[in-house]
Amino acid sequence: MRKAPATAAPTWWVYLLACQDGRTYAGIAIDVEVRFRAHVSGKASKFTRANRPLAILGAQSFASKSDALKAEHALKQLERPEKLAWARGHCYHAQAMA
Repeated sequence: MRKAPATAAPTWWVYLLACQDGRTYAGIAIDVEVRFRAHVSGKASKFTRANRPLAILGAQSFASKSDALKAEHALKQLERPEKLAWARGHCYHAQAMA
């Protein structure tokens, strides 16, 4: 009997969005592009329904959902200048996420 090939665990991403009102929004996702489109359409979170996102400022990959959640929490604790500095250090490139 053959064993089924092991599937790779998904990569989780922490991302930071720029919103219309000048604030930022941090979240996690497996597919940042899909999640961004959900935010833009008003179907992802209450915050981005009221404060539509304009762009993905940055994203960082993690091996597990747990690690991504911890990093998201840490990012949300930062002051705005620190969040923007984080985004500059984790520039978003769609092709890097494929």
